[in-house]
Amino acid sequence: MVVAACVVVAVGAATGMISALDDRGRSDEARPPEVTRSPSLESLPLVPSPSPSATKSPSPTPASPTPRKKAGPSSPTPSPTRTEQTRQPPAPSARLYRHPDSQVLEWVRGNSGDPRYAVIEARIAAQPAAVWFADFTPDTITARVRAVTSGGSALGRVPVVVPYAIPDRDCGGYSQGGAPDLDAYDAWIDRFAAGLGSGDVIVILEPDSVAQSECLSATERADRFASLARAGRAFKTANPKARVYYDAGHSGWNAPGKQAEWLRRAGAASAASSDGVFSNVSNFHATTDEIAYDRQVLDALGGPASLGAVIDTSRNGAGAPADGEWCDPAGRKLGRAPTLGTGESRIDGYLWVKLPGESDGCKGRPGTFTASYAYDLAR
Repeated sequence: MVVAACVVVAVGAATGMISALDDRGRSDEARPPEVTRSPSLESLPLVPSPSPSATKSPSPTPASPTPRKKAGPSSPTPSPTRTEQTRQPPAPSARLYRHPDSQVLEWVRGNSGDPRYAVIEARIAAQPAAVWFADFTPDTITARVRAVTSGGSALGRVPVVVPYAIPDRDCGGYSQGGAPDLDAYDAWIDRFAAGLGSGDVIVILEPDSVAQSECLSATERADRFASLARAGRAFKTANPKARVYYDAGHSGWNAPGKQAEWLRRAGAASAASSDGVFSNVSNFHATTDEIAYDRQVLDALGGPASLGAVIDTSRNGAGAPADGEWCDPAGRKLGRAPTLGTGESRIDGYLWVKLPGESDGCKGRPGTFTASYAYDLAR
């Protein structure tokens, strides 16, 4: 099966994310800004892209802070027969928090004259999305997490945060990195938890950390799962309102029973550490497929009846490509808008965990916002 293409840029010190470029807003790639308004989604004209898509970029070096996921050991099981209805997404959920620092907002701020501006601003930039913490920086992590959670609390909205620093992250692939060892990771998690505040917050705990763990030895896997279980307990102890979700991969990857067994060992079946599972992060599988898969995982997982699932719908509006391509595949579309009201039993939310337009590395530099890619997804 295939690993989710989790290309992210870590949130930087104090107010923003690590910059991918020094040139502000005059190319397809951009840095995060501060933006304060959230336009409504109205019917918008579609306009041609003023420039061709960027050419493929080389893979980052192992020390790159903008990680990129690789393909797994075998081909995925695509879902070519199920696609989401192509439609303009509704207005953003009033309950979810849109953090004012992101690469798409930086692009919007600097490109009001671009013919793609209106579509990208209304259909992507206006939507609340997750904030990733992908760099191992123990001294600043508490303050950086607190800046996001306090921003959400001040507006009465729910932020979504993604701790992404597990040792042996991506099993040495494009997104390799993270903490040097599990002891250091446990300490980083404690500092992360200290920034969660006391308001509502959703934690997407370590994408791929469970689904991709087959590359580890049995001992290494057991140790990782123990740290993940500990992390969930630390988050919920620090903030009882925190909702913590564990990695279920996606519907084209591990069988539900196998995934549930690993999740159980990682603490996902315990109310002391978990509120359920997440799936499809940075991937493209149709929401209908993910709903069915997540329910199967939850049934096999056991645990409290309150456990639910959240699904990354940021790029799954056309379903998964039939050829299994994971790196900025052509023909993909935005999925369902972020919401905590799905109307589906045991499905707690549709979230944009991967920000649409942030490249996997083929239509732009890995981890950077690429306007041509975003426009293709949004139109």
